[in-house]
Amino acid sequence: MSTVSIIIPAYNVAAYIGETLESVFAQTFNDYEVIVINDGSPDTFELEGVLARYRGRLTYVEQENLGAGAARNAGLNAARAEFVAFLDADDLWLPNYLAEQISFLRAQNFDLVCADAIVFDEFGEDADTYMEALVAGKEESGEVTFEGLIRGGQSLITSAIVVRRQALIDAGYFDQGLRNAQDFDLWIRLALRGARMAYQRKVLARYRYREGSLSGDAINRVNRELRVYRKIQNEYHLNQIQRTEVERAIRRLERELNLVLGKEHLSRREFPQALECFRQAGATEWNWKLRLSCLLLSVAPNVLPRLNSFHIQSGKRHRNILRNTS
Repeated sequence: MSTVSIIIPAYNVAAYIGETLESVFAQTFNDYEVIVINDGSPDTFELEGVLARYRGRLTYVEQENLGAGAARNAGLNAARAEFVAFLDADDLWLPNYLAEQISFLRAQNFDLVCADAIVFDEFGEDADTYMEALVAGKEESGEVTFEGLIRGGQSLITSAIVVRRQALIDAGYFDQGLRNAQDFDLWIRLALRGARMAYQRKVLARYRYREGSLSGDAINRVNRELRVYRKIQNEYHLNQIQRTEVERAIRRLERELNLVLGKEHLSRREFPQALECFRQAGATEWNWKLRLSCLLLSVAPNVLPRLNSFHIQSGKRHRNILRNTS
């Protein structure tokens, strides 16, 4: 039996998965099995053409398109190892990824560890790593907590996680009813169950940014985030401190939704609707730009759209927790 089961969901990634698999087979730690789940991909013919080069070195599972959460669950059901490593089919690992992650877990007796990753696009590397560029790096060290995840000060990169398989099974797998943020939802459940989760700040992966691979427009993104937080609020057993943190996060997201809706109305010159959205956003937190926007919309609405350099800010930015992988 292998030590690690590597689970790779595949949807429209035939152009990338060969490079991803090469990064897996280049690992210095080689006690693993590889499971690729074809999540009803429209590029199945091309995908299977790439996978044919690795025949005998991986397990191939096909299913109808049910989303990344369902694909990962299928991988968990096929997995046989003590640990599971998730890898999106367009991301990459450095050769020492598994060796470092397994060593960390065993030495520290954690249930989950998340490494850092270089963010890169189709044209080259970004200068910063994921923790530096996307989450400011302020809380990305030490143990991961429910409060840290809910506040947005901590974020886990699914392609840079190794976790005990039984901990995921005990927590109830990924929620297949969520088309986005199934991973965030599962990490929250792990935290509530007392799982020990931690960061190591070593850069061990390469996180590919593709146009269209992140969540869509701002309105849909915030609505999807709100759905996840309301699920946590309504379905999970929380103590009063945890419930307060979730309610605070929901208020931040509702404010952000009103801001993006207000900007959308403003772009369409729907001034009364924009004013109402900005006023609702201000009910949670005012800043001077928001106050000025409301004033201009009340007395001279035609002026505001012409101020092209004027940006209505939402204050402290709540993290975008969503990434479309299927």
